[in-house]
Amino acid sequence: MKQYVVIGGGIAGVNCVEGIRSVDAEAEITLLSAERFSNYSRPLISYYLEGKTDLERISYHGADFYGRNRCAVFHETRAETLDEASKTVTLSNGRTLSYDALCVAAGSAPFVPPFPGLESVSARFGFQTLADALALEKSVTPESRVLIIGGGFIGLKCAEGLTGRVHSVTVCDLASHVLSSILQPDCAGMVERNLEAHGVRLRMGDSAERFEGNAAYLKSGEKIQFDALVLAIGTRPNVALISQAGGAVNRGILVNDRCETSLPDVYAAGDCCETRDITSGKTGLLAILPNAAMQGYCAGVNMAGGTEIFDKGLRMNSISFFGQHIMTAGTYCSAEEGGDVYAELSDGHCKKLFSKDGFLTGFILIGDVERTGIYTSLIRERIPLDGIDFDAVKKEPSLLPFGREYRAAKLGGRAS
Repeated sequence: MKQYVVIGGGIAGVNCVEGIRSVDAEAEITLLSAERFSNYSRPLISYYLEGKTDLERISYHGADFYGRNRCAVFHETRAETLDEASKTVTLSNGRTLSYDALCVAAGSAPFVPPFPGLESVSARFGFQTLADALALEKSVTPESRVLIIGGGFIGLKCAEGLTGRVHSVTVCDLASHVLSSILQPDCAGMVERNLEAHGVRLRMGDSAERFEGNAAYLKSGEKIQFDALVLAIGTRPNVALISQAGGAVNRGILVNDRCETSLPDVYAAGDCCETRDITSGKTGLLAILPNAAMQGYCAGVNMAGGTEIFDKGLRMNSISFFGQHIMTAGTYCSAEEGGDVYAELSDGHCKKLFSKDGFLTGFILIGDVERTGIYTSLIRERIPLDGIDFDAVKKEPSLLPFGREYRAAKLGGRAS
């Protein structure tokens, strides 16, 4: 009987288990999770902090997922070394596991710069895991002043989760605007105004230079007093297990379209590995939940002897702050790069569609995000724009301009 080992209890690891079971119903599966909790949605930890969900509903597939899939789980257990020759992995508890196929879905770890004086801050937290959220929740009170270093996804969702239950929330970041990895400055301004209207204090283009106890001294010279510090600056892929075993890594673990690493019978999926972006043709980190889910499933199917490829790598984000919805995807091609940009901007509303060489390559939507799947399909399926009424689709995303046959395929035979 085959022995499968999955390293990581996030969405990639959970979907890897599902992929294995879709092909092999009998073999033994062991999953290792460095966390106390697994099989939960990390994007939902801010909603837990807000009180909009609970520990039961935060689970991807329910508390009985591992039992239903006959998967043995070791929590708070790390894989320390991987021996490709003997096909074994040594664990942090000293145990050694043998495998016929193994998947590394180890995700990423927070990156914390060496701030002078950081060790003098007693109440400092991350905001990447459920354990982080629980520790932060336990620490804060209605009188707490919270300083968040980082104006990206993690920092801003933490700010949203805390607003209303603490005295104040301040976010600072060296970037000139929030969500700088996915938003252009004119679009980001809409998001900033919404955040500030709900009480979040922003210090963009500025960040901590040093700490002295519960005081942060920013590069601008401003001093900010706080009771709790949240570090949400960025993450780095966990590649050590593969690199130490002699596997190919760059910034992330290198895999092919079957999610195979350079080591025999060793696969990788999720935020720890690199992926080809279908809109740019470049390979790099695409640390996005849908990609991790699809990669994990692909790896699991192939580990069990099936045939699956992952060739839909796309930089895509869906997020909201205080009711303002934001969706982005793909590559933003400027006119200088030979691209075309269609833009609609008004108070609280943004639509930008980017195209190049006759294909949609990316979009930014803020406010109205209804039927965004139309734009995502255009990108993922590489549908030539000259074959549809793109002028109509720009204004109102709809299947009508795509033709009867395409609509029938999408709607399960109904071409209306």
